[in-house]
Amino acid sequence: MGEPVILVTNDDGVNAPGLLALRRSLAEIGRVEIFAPERNWSAASRTRTFHKPLRVDEVRLLDGSVGHVTNGTPSDCVSLALLGLLDAPPDLIVTGINDGLNLGRDVSYSGTVAAAMEGARADVPAIAVSYDTVSDRTDAPDYSGAAAFSARLAAHFLREGGFPRGIVLNVNVPYLPSERALRAKITRLGGEAYTNYLVTGKDPQEETDTDIAAIAAGFVSITPIHLDMTEHSVLEGLRGLESRLEGTTG
Repeated sequence: MGEPVILVTNDDGVNAPGLLALRRSLAEIGRVEIFAPERNWSAASRTRTFHKPLRVDEVRLLDGSVGHVTNGTPSDCVSLALLGLLDAPPDLIVTGINDGLNLGRDVSYSGTVAAAMEGARADVPAIAVSYDTVSDRTDAPDYSGAAAFSARLAAHFLREGGFPRGIVLNVNVPYLPSERALRAKITRLGGEAYTNYLVTGKDPQEETDTDIAAIAAGFVSITPIHLDMTEHSVLEGLRGLESRLEGTTG
């Protein structure tokens, strides 16, 4: 088996420090290919470009490595790479490291998570990574811990396989003092992260198994997100509407 190919993008732009930190760590376990947007697309969600040309150029990143930059969205970046601009199909897609957390129901806004979803839609294993830069109150947040954790997680799936297809792993890394080791919890999505956790610093309504609660307790949260948003538990209950809604269009 040859060197694994890891496709990396983000929503903060090609020169974002989180992207460079992620590239450096992942380069230790595989061949990293960067396809990133030329500008910040935070909160772009799954925006795609269909009605204007997309441009892709080779670019030298701030750390001297070579990548590709596009005038499209994060989801466009993944789509362009998978449509053939990448010379080999990726074994894994990793997006980030996002400048700030993507937690709870607010993940639907995230361009970082959306780019990973674009990979999962094409049946490529995908991980979205975000870091708590709000709590890392320095001029230059230190992404190295989040990057190293991401590489360990990626290496596990590249080595062991078993990555659930059609699933995005949404990874959020807390800010911790450098002497504390990162510990992880498998979580589910919590509630409204921005109004509860990020603003007030607490969320009394959150149950302990949510991503918001894990971050508040100092754990890395790993949340599996499925592309199938159907609420299967209510399907049968709604089927009675079918006959009641029959009628002409006039």
